[in-house]
Amino acid sequence: MPFRSGLRSLVTSVFAVVFCMSAAHPNPGFADEGMYLFNELPTQLLKERHQFTPTAQWAKSLQLSSVRFNSGGSGSFVSSNGLVLTNHHVASDTLQKLSTPDRNLVDNGYLASDPGQELKAPDLELNVLIEMIDVTQRVQAAVTQHGDAEAAAKQRQASIATIEKESTDETGLRSDVVTLFGGAQYHLYRYKKYTDVRLVWAPETKAAFFGGDADNFEYPRYNLDATIFRVYENDQPAQLEHFLKWSDVPLKEDDLIFVSGHPGRTQRIFTVEALEYLRDVRLPFILDYLRRKEVLLQQYRLESNEAARRGRDELFGIQNGRKAYTGMLAGLQDPQTIASKRGRQNRLKSAALASPELAPLVVAFDQIAEIQTEKAAHLRESVSLRSDLFSFALSIVLMTQEDLKPNAERYPEYTESARESMLTRLTSPAPLYDDLQRVKLADEIALLMERRGGDDELVREVLAGRSPQEVAAELVAQTKIGDPAVREELIAGGYNAVLGSNDPMVQLARKIEPVFRSVRQTTDQLDEREKQAYAQISRIITAAEGTSGYPDATFTLRLAFGTVKGYRENGQPVEPTTDLAGAFTHSAEHEGQEDFDLPQSWLDAKESLDLTTQLNFVSTADIIGGNSGSPVVDRKGNLVGLIFDGNIQSLTSDYLYSDAQSRAVSVSGVGIKEAIRKIYQAPSLADQLGR
Repeated sequence: MPFRSGLRSLVTSVFAVVFCMSAAHPNPGFADEGMYLFNELPTQLLKERHQFTPTAQWAKSLQLSSVRFNSGGSGSFVSSNGLVLTNHHVASDTLQKLSTPDRNLVDNGYLASDPGQELKAPDLELNVLIEMIDVTQRVQAAVTQHGDAEAAAKQRQASIATIEKESTDETGLRSDVVTLFGGAQYHLYRYKKYTDVRLVWAPETKAAFFGGDADNFEYPRYNLDATIFRVYENDQPAQLEHFLKWSDVPLKEDDLIFVSGHPGRTQRIFTVEALEYLRDVRLPFILDYLRRKEVLLQQYRLESNEAARRGRDELFGIQNGRKAYTGMLAGLQDPQTIASKRGRQNRLKSAALASPELAPLVVAFDQIAEIQTEKAAHLRESVSLRSDLFSFALSIVLMTQEDLKPNAERYPEYTESARESMLTRLTSPAPLYDDLQRVKLADEIALLMERRGGDDELVREVLAGRSPQEVAAELVAQTKIGDPAVREELIAGGYNAVLGSNDPMVQLARKIEPVFRSVRQTTDQLDEREKQAYAQISRIITAAEGTSGYPDATFTLRLAFGTVKGYRENGQPVEPTTDLAGAFTHSAEHEGQEDFDLPQSWLDAKESLDLTTQLNFVSTADIIGGNSGSPVVDRKGNLVGLIFDGNIQSLTSDYLYSDAQSRAVSVSGVGIKEAIRKIYQAPSLADQLGR
């Protein structure tokens, strides 16, 4: 399955350099390529290729029915009384937090038989995009120090923070300025937030992740990777004007479909040198990290059944990320990938050099190449110890310091417009487990020592003559930061409370905080220089290829389109759809392999099921991680499916799209409804869908 943006963020934030710039206009030269802005839909393209013209009402209704999960992923409203559909794997973070030793919601699923049994998520925030406003001129006008990258970045960020605060104060909506087309455009996105989100239904993991790691990123598939929440307002189910009606018609080959979701990050503007850096340096580095964490969590889960439950969701995310990054690296290691990119890059350079106006911009390609060398030199400098307790402590130290600055000078995540979302995370009542926190923190301290060396000043200060295991054990045993009330008290007390705290985790965060800021300054400077270089390349691309296209993904709402279509693999045709009968056959063919055992609820219901019901399908829609949970709709805007994966050939889509074999994998809407009604014996829930 496309790994959640939350996991993507977890992985990328470990490293000193984070790729957050948007892209210039990729040329949609491959069939149904494209992740389009809702305020710049490809109406002419759709009319020419598919004889379809989206109306303003069609687009607005789909926009207001689409949902972003702050835990990473997408979803949609599917009833007037607040039902939200997403993937089980998007919901699994919340399922884990709602589970107890006696109630394993991840493995066993859940069904609320009445509204009183719907379980409130401890820290889940859902965002619905209400409005997009072009603020490009205002942001660009604020930058006067063009020759000084650091000064220019501060001016730009100050302008963005001011725009966001003004918007939040004016509307009460979450307000984010989004960088598009390498800085060629800046759009203000206003979101309505829902923070009272309750679990209604989730299937068992055996149904949602049927086939396990062996089938992950493969096809054919037979998964019910779906979960339903409900949003509440004023302690009552939200009454929604915009939601998706539910189609009861199965899809067939060549049907036109649309995907409305929040793709995480793409890198399709990247130069050859940037892709070579990914191939040779960064992706191998990430994979080493993921493999290390995978082994760590596997060992932890062997300690007991309860440890297995506690570590399950995090291990699942790590394994999913490892497989995804392995596929990305394999794509970059194919010489044809780089050759294709080099050919386009050479054509762009030649076109620019032939123009007196554009020729000076060609130096941007060399600048990006130089930046890759600098990134490699700083890659191992991260001091972000990836454990929940330390992350809470460091975030509180940073927040209380940033609060002392003018809003326009703060880190973006600590500005006033972002504060409520940050507080939701920092005050979450979700359970933390000392044994798991101890294992994770000890490994992070050991990794810090490996990367910086035992004689490093910061390492010596952290260890103070002890081993990483001893340090972690003492910190976890003595800290109170795991108590949300303690975190709230520290935040309310401000920086003076942090300075006066004798909590050892807070004290560790204070030791690391100056180095963290130094590393981040380097990161931000590299990011700014690279962003501006790509803005120059964006001008070249626009001049050479026109302005039609779409920006790289930014975990904001996009529309993709495609058709239901099979493909050929190993010389054999792969049919575009599967059905319930195929799930039982697939299970029988793998008898004795635990990942292919259907849950007992499916076996009990087999005789009552219509086994010809469509279960999964593939399409040519252009999707990546973050699209997990995205609704798939038909020409009428009715829900026909739910994105949950891409096949193995789609894993190059971060930087290169092709429809030859790359496919988006979805759960069919008719399959979801059949399962809810007959397997999970919830006809009243099924009756609410689309109404």
